[in-house]
Amino acid sequence: FTGIRDIVGGRSGAYEKELRKAREIAFQELGEQAKALGADAVVGIDIDYETVGKDGSMLMVSVSGTAVKTRR
Repeated sequence: FTGIRDIVGGRSGAYEKELRKAREIAFQELGEQAKALGADAVVGIDIDYETVGKDGSMLMVSVSGTAVKTRR
């Protein structure tokens, strides 16, 4: 169904909801990893979306950035 809606230019609420949830998880994990390294912030963040699996049936969200410690 998502594919059909994409063809006609519509939006899939279910697809957008899952994408938003995956993005939130990716950012949360990035923050946790930075904190474990002793960082205060992450800069230069890049977010990528990729379809994987048979016929692009799965969506992968990856987030990367540079963990930094700020001066106070």
